[in-house]
Amino acid sequence: MKSKYSIPLNSLIGEFQLEQLVMPKTGTEILVSSPEVDRPGLALSGYVDSFEPLRIQIIGRAEHIYLSGLDDGERSRRLDKFFSLKPVAVVLTSSNEPQQAMLTFAEQYGVPLLRTAERTSAFMASIIASLNQSLAPRITRHGVLVEVYGEGMLILGDSGIGKSETAIELVKRGHRLVADDAVEIKRVSAKTLVGSAPELIRYYIELRGIGIVDVRRLFGMGSVKATERIDIVINLEPWDSEKMYDRFGLDEEYVNILGINVPSITIPVHPGRNLAIILETAAMNNRQKKMGYNTAEEFNKRLMEQ
Repeated sequence: MKSKYSIPLNSLIGEFQLEQLVMPKTGTEILVSSPEVDRPGLALSGYVDSFEPLRIQIIGRAEHIYLSGLDDGERSRRLDKFFSLKPVAVVLTSSNEPQQAMLTFAEQYGVPLLRTAERTSAFMASIIASLNQSLAPRITRHGVLVEVYGEGMLILGDSGIGKSETAIELVKRGHRLVADDAVEIKRVSAKTLVGSAPELIRYYIELRGIGIVDVRRLFGMGSVKATERIDIVINLEPWDSEKMYDRFGLDEEYVNILGINVPSITIPVHPGRNLAIILETAAMNNRQKKMGYNTAEEFNKRLMEQ
């Protein structure tokens, strides 16, 4: 599967401390665009009809033993055919020594050949997780992302509604800021959204009348967090006396972000309402629901019994 995003191979080399056996180009010139990896057992045995050159190919102990058992001529033919397909990169695991033919054809076809001391299963799990994070589908939303009692809370609303002021109050109460104004949201799995701030404005927050505030320097390292899973969306809107707001919480609302439904709450903003306390309560209530206890349903059940 090809992603519309890509990362330089150099970043994976640095992240996993990969040894460079053959590197025909610099690591920044070679781009990885597929979050999937392969073990090329079938390709090395001769079947290449469904070979995916965009995927990183991982040669583990089983493939290494298979190649070592072939005679020199057959091994050269298999490796020649494999490297001629020009995979984006080949990684040897468990510190296996490459055969000379492997080095020769990697150099000939310009394929990066790397090596790690990690075992195959552990390395595959780690690199797939890293690629899913780096190449995940993403969008940017105008809002604020904070961590409240371990819950990732995405606060949305019109400009001037009080999102940043509420975030500062939450930080003062011991919670953590992830992003203000622009939230980069990535879908890292079928059920998980992760939010972060663009590098340029990371840990900064804008307060009208004061200006830009560096939250990390003002409140300390414990007041900020680089990334956080999005567990609940809070929509702030001006109080409308004509509108009927949910007073029991029986109706579950969701907002769809990148194909994932996230629980959503609409909170009317009115002078005198302490939004920080309301959002803390919303975070604890959301945690309680995930643990299997729904206060609204329990209260409704008691009403029905009466």
